[in-house]
Amino acid sequence: MDSDHHLDRRRLLGAAAVAVGATAVGASAVTGPPAAAAERAATAFGPLRRIAAGELDVGYVEQGPAHGRPVVLLHGFPYDIHSYVDVAPLLARRGYRVIVPYLRGHGTTTFRSRTDPRSAEQVAFALDVLALMDALGIGRAVLAGYDWGSRTADIIAALWPERCRALVSVSGYLVTNLAVNREPLPPAAENAWWYQYYFATERGALGLARYRHDLGRFIWSFNSPTWRFTPAVYDRTAASFENPDWVTVVLGNYRWRLGLAASDPRYADAEARLQQAPVIGVPTITIDGAHDPFTPAGNGAGYRARFSGRYEHRSLDVGHNVPQEAPAAFARAVLDADRL
Repeated sequence: MDSDHHLDRRRLLGAAAVAVGATAVGASAVTGPPAAAAERAATAFGPLRRIAAGELDVGYVEQGPAHGRPVVLLHGFPYDIHSYVDVAPLLARRGYRVIVPYLRGHGTTTFRSRTDPRSAEQVAFALDVLALMDALGIGRAVLAGYDWGSRTADIIAALWPERCRALVSVSGYLVTNLAVNREPLPPAAENAWWYQYYFATERGALGLARYRHDLGRFIWSFNSPTWRFTPAVYDRTAASFENPDWVTVVLGNYRWRLGLAASDPRYADAEARLQQAPVIGVPTITIDGAHDPFTPAGNGAGYRARFSGRYEHRSLDVGHNVPQEAPAAFARAVLDADRL
């Protein structure tokens, strides 16, 4: 879950969502199960792959032709690669080489060294993806994500635009601005961010470790109040929370955003550039979920100025986990962004 819109954007929290009811936007042009049938389809990814990339051994799924146009799909917290289990085949059937990696601390992605710091600030995730692309021989790719995945894709598009052919970003511009994060919100808006304050305490650290399965399920229901996922669908993802570094990475990420964890000096130059809120110039489609408690659906005006290239905004009648709740619409956005 993410709270790093610019302050004006964040103050929109609690406003009435303006749903456009576009869950099936362009669905006729992309074959595959609609959102309502996604969990009934019980789609499976098939065998996982692993590759050494930077400081990680990355676990990932690859679908589609090896020489197809690359697209990298990035998940959030508390989720995993299965957010894209119904999106990936839709894109693969259209000739894309689809890469879906576990982020650091998730699933089968592990650190190659026992002694490397388990850094969890925003730049680390972006560099992980670039290292994965290098290891797979991918120079440029369409990048698409939500939650932590949106932020990671946004950072690459902002700082390394030569590596990003096009961007799909749920919740818009999510690059963390540490100065903005120090500003308080009105009480009603702060209420939604309970998990940040929980994770800032040792009680929260113990709770995350001890109740990770139940906590993740609670967050799923809160984030996506209209999504009726089954226990089997949730349990498939919750297995990735057993990664030995999951708790460390989750706590480190949220504590860093609040200024409670030190920055890694290796990322100082890139982070300094990000704190200037760089504009993203690659072709972009942003998406809001009408039932996402963190991002009221609308016209994207709260972050429109952060995108200077060809741009579209879409609102879908779903919650926070857009690709798993509306796979056909998400796949359609990837295809359309690549053609902007």
